[in-house]
Amino acid sequence: MRRLALVTATGSLLAFGFSDVHAQVTLDVSKITCDQYVGYKITDPQNIAMWLSGYYNGKRGNTVVDTQGFSENTKKLRDFCLRHPATPVMHATEALFDIKRD
Repeated sequence: MRRLALVTATGSLLAFGFSDVHAQVTLDVSKITCDQYVGYKITDPQNIAMWLSGYYNGKRGNTVVDTQGFSENTKKLRDFCLRHPATPVMHATEALFDIKRD
């Protein structure tokens, strides 16, 4: 009887206990600093670089992805951020790639 109760409880926990566990995290990219970017403190810097590329290319209406240029620009941003850790990464991107703010 105990074994049946244990199996039932475990089955219920597995079936229902974990199904509703979904963490939703939002992030204001404009507040990410270069230190957080290069230090993997938010996420992999590649993820942030992809978001930045999409954001700025979307603002320009550009739908073309230059994968080699993206890789080079990511390295430039990383190097800039290593030298300027307190700079917000969006400001670094705008300064480094001469992007005009709206």
